[in-house]
Formats: sequence, C-alpha cells, structure tokens
Amino acid sequence: MIEERFDEERFDFGEAVRVTRNVRNDGTYPGKAVGELLIRRGSVGHVIEVGTFLQDQVIYTVHFLDLGRMVGCRAEELILADAPWNPSRFEFRDKVVSTIDLGIQGQVVAEKGQEGEILKVLREYEPIQYHVRFPGRTLQVPESILEPANPDTFSEPEE
Repeated sequence: MIEERFDEERFDFGEAVRVTRNVRNDGTYPGKAVGELLIRRGSVGHVIEVGTFLQDQVIYTVHFLDLGRMVGCRAEELILADAPWNPSRFEFRDKVVSTIDLGIQGQVVAEKGQEGEILKVLREYEPIQYHVRFPGRTLQVPESILEPANPDTFSEPEE
C-alpha cells in the first residue's frame, strides 16, 4: 500500500479562493514568457480541480474567469475568497531597502538604505510586517519603513 504523504485538501471544487501572491509563469503556461505575470495577488477565482504534484504536493487548478486563465496553486498560496484580505505592497523575494537604521538593543544591525529580501509577508499585523533577510540577519520589519530596492522596475500593486 502506498502511503499518502501530502496534506489533506483544504479547498473544495467550486470554492471561491483568493491568491495571496503574484503568480508568474514558471515555464508551464503556454504562450507566455517565463516570469511573466499571470495572476496578480488578491485576485479571486474558483477551484475547478484538485490534484497532486510529485505525489506529495496538493495542487489546486484555479479558474480566474475575469482573466480567462486557469493556473495551478499550492494551498499556501490561497485563502478563502471571503477571508479577511490585507493587501501588501511587497511579496516574497522582492528586494527592498530600509528607510531608517534598524537596531537591536541600541546597536545598528541594518543601516538605512541597506538592501534586503522579503522572506515572508505577515498579513495578520496592522500595519503589515515582513521577515526581511538583510546581510547576516533576518528582521521583522513594518511595511512603513521599506521602499523598493529598484524603484524604476518595481510595479506598485493595484488597489
């Protein structure tokens, strides 16, 4: 008997869900360039299929009717459409800089302007906070003190 190693399904067929991070083409979406934005975070679609990938990951095929696209999403990328949604300015892997010196017990551990990378979005906080990896240290930082590291190529999320 083969042992099931994946998590139980969280969402049912037909259920309305919201994607919590931008979905980009990983090379499996035909007709679009690798890295091209397919679905913007916050968009709502409906689960039309539940499957597995590599026998240990549950993948939900979500149909975004308004966009005419169906994409595969992992459970951690989805929430119920009617669940509280707190949109964030940044997302996983975005490069950011701090607008102030960041310190712990009076010692500066990340200088103003130092570049970091978003590791996790903490939407449950008001204002939103992030785990940001700065050289040598990961800090929890509020959104209000972060700016994009590359403002010329950064696209602000739509409200």
